[in-house]
Amino acid sequence: MASHLIQGRTVSMPVRVRDAAVCSVLYTVRADAARAVIAYSGLEIAEVFPGKAVCALAFVDYRDGDLDAYHEFGVAFLVQPPGRAGATGLGELRHAGAFIHWLPVDQGFTLEAGRTIWGFPKELAGIDLRLGSPFKRCIVRRDGRLVLDLLLKPGLPVPGPPTLTGLDAYTHQDGVTRKVPWAVRARGVRARLGGALIRLGNHPIAKELSELGLPRHALLTSTVDHAQMVFGEGRVL
Repeated sequence: MASHLIQGRTVSMPVRVRDAAVCSVLYTVRADAARAVIAYSGLEIAEVFPGKAVCALAFVDYRDGDLDAYHEFGVAFLVQPPGRAGATGLGELRHAGAFIHWLPVDQGFTLEAGRTIWGFPKELAGIDLRLGSPFKRCIVRRDGRLVLDLLLKPGLPVPGPPTLTGLDAYTHQDGVTRKVPWAVRARGVRARLGGALIRLGNHPIAKELSELGLPRHALLTSTVDHAQMVFGEGRVL
């Protein structure tokens, strides 16, 4: 079994998350702007509508897992797997992976583990999660500056038993792009069209999101009360 030594602790693969709450929102953004943002990765944006890409914002309360308890916020883009460049349309959603562009966390151990094991772009930030009310809110600050304030209104329950869903994540660090196998089992899922309100601050990431066209009407909002996750060993592309 593969393992990694992080801050004197052995982290065995795969890494497991036993319980987490996840809130996410999808936005359609200009494909050319998204393409410019992730050009450094060498990956191609999944153009699900003509001239449109999908940007995902997510905040997660990791309650129990191999990398301890912590809060996380993520900015990701749906991308085409290598070899499918040029394909367009909604059908590409079933092939798309998630390129993780920015991934602040609030704890040092998960930061080092994420960067070392998978090349996730983790950095320390202040992440204020407010999940105890009907509205779910996340406020992210970095270097003393507001990045964003995101408020989600949960939708209707999504029926069906929890199933293990696989999704490939992609990362890029120090000139190396990796593909990371990632699987999620979710319980207590709610979803709705729209349902998000975002306020951007004056941080460079906020400026980047503004140049993508945010704030704007959300495409889809989802919340998960209890998620389990498995992260496998990354593979260099």
